[in-house]
Amino acid sequence: MNNKVVTITLNPALDLTGSLNTLNQGGVSLINNSNFHPAGKGVNVAKVLSDLGAKVTVTGFLGEDNQELFAQLFEQIDADDRFIRVNGSTRINVKLVERNGAVSDINFPGVDVDKTAIDAFEATLDELCDDHDYFVLAGSLPQGITPELCHKWIALLQSRGKKVIFDSSRAALKVGINATPWLIKPNDEELSELVNTPINTTRDVIRETEKLSQSGIQNIVVSMGANGVLWLSEGQWFSSKPPQMEVVSTVGAGDTLVAGMCWGHMQKMDKTTLLSFATALSALAISQIGVGLSDPTMLETLQQQIEINPISSQHE
Repeated sequence: MNNKVVTITLNPALDLTGSLNTLNQGGVSLINNSNFHPAGKGVNVAKVLSDLGAKVTVTGFLGEDNQELFAQLFEQIDADDRFIRVNGSTRINVKLVERNGAVSDINFPGVDVDKTAIDAFEATLDELCDDHDYFVLAGSLPQGITPELCHKWIALLQSRGKKVIFDSSRAALKVGINATPWLIKPNDEELSELVNTPINTTRDVIRETEKLSQSGIQNIVVSMGANGVLWLSEGQWFSSKPPQMEVVSTVGAGDTLVAGMCWGHMQKMDKTTLLSFATALSALAISQIGVGLSDPTMLETLQQQIEINPISSQHE
């Protein structure tokens, strides 16, 4: 099996996560416990893939002033660090997790990326194409990187026969999908924003996903939290639902799903097994603080509890 994969995080972040009883907006809130760690969607995906057994290469843009925690993490997960260093500091994002499960995200802007860094990144990408088939491009864009550049890179990778898994939102997602990535993973909210239509029911998701797939995107995976996952793969629908989990933190659950979908394809799992595996991995992620696979045995047990249901197309 090919275990090599590249994760691209254009706008990584140091995540400061705090747990508290309730957020007192406009006043003082006391944090019960906190955690400060390197993150960003692609970095999270890399950590999970490494735990699963992948040989991960990480790239994107990192501020050189506060890169130590990232360097430590990459060493710890045995990732090949091909990040382009740029002037300044990588942003810090604050996530406040309330006892009732509500998460308030305060996301700061990223570093400013100049043409020299962009050229260096493109040269790295070109080189990595020689011996990698899977590329996960995940997260938001820093200053200096336009949605059009993002589109260009997806198109470039696809033209070289690479499987591009693209997980972003807003303008980056809107423009990037026109390059026909191999797999996208919006959640129901992101899908609604993308198609500019309210999405309230599973039928809404199916209808809009089918319209979207007409552009040639082979895999559209829609995550719907506790309601599970819908996956349209080359015209065929699959649906999964996890058992009810005790929610500790939803931070990183979507990234974990992306990692599971990527690994399942790399291991050539059949589609039903693949979806139950990725759904179980993501469900397990919400029962812990921090991203990564801490308990492989629990994953196997959970995978057996995932409901996989056939789904008919809107056209049937």
